[in-house]
Amino acid sequence: MANSNFAPIGKSFVVRRTKDEALETRHRILDVAERVFSEHGVTRTSLADIAHAAGVTRGAIYWHFADKADLFCNMFARVTMPMESPVCKADHRAAADPLASIRTMMIGILRWTAEDPQARRVFHIVFHKCEHVDEMKPVWRRINEMRANCLRHIDEGLQAAVAKGQLPNALDTRQAAIGLRALLDGLISNRVLDPDDHAVDHDAERLVDLFMNALGPAARPAPRNARRRATAAA
Repeated sequence: MANSNFAPIGKSFVVRRTKDEALETRHRILDVAERVFSEHGVTRTSLADIAHAAGVTRGAIYWHFADKADLFCNMFARVTMPMESPVCKADHRAAADPLASIRTMMIGILRWTAEDPQARRVFHIVFHKCEHVDEMKPVWRRINEMRANCLRHIDEGLQAAVAKGQLPNALDTRQAAIGLRALLDGLISNRVLDPDDHAVDHDAERLVDLFMNALGPAARPAPRNARRRATAAA
């Protein structure tokens, strides 16, 4: 007597294998698109180019993606960018030392950049190999939100630092936050554009400290020896 469970089990196995193969093909297309976009730019790359490099047909690409813009947006969606890393979720306002919390976040962003080659590659494609066209709006919306969140977190942390007496009351925290975010933007961009620029890799802490120390003297008592010298001079 035939096993009545055989057909359903066999069908389930085939369906699962087909889904796994389809997912593998999708990932391969995205991997290849990332490489080809990086080498030739988005505009100069066609779906036929990607299909040829991935060893699939154009039909296979259209099975997974509506068009090149959809493929590009999905390529970007699977990558965590430096300013989206887990360290960026810290609440500086709740920290006992807001300045230290900001410092840890900024260094974490730079280290994420240094240690994640895929994030650097996609960053390079988006900012240097891609036109700002309507089809890419989801990508730019995400980037703008990412940078706005980073700015907000830094500003909130600086406000908390002022409230705790770590920074001067007169500090314009918004302008200072814009400057610190610009530092991150610049260092990330330099690392992406020049693979041999390893300043971010080796000097992240020193670079962040250099700029944070320039925000102004902390509003706290001077060291004891400095107070003695000031009293003697008087």
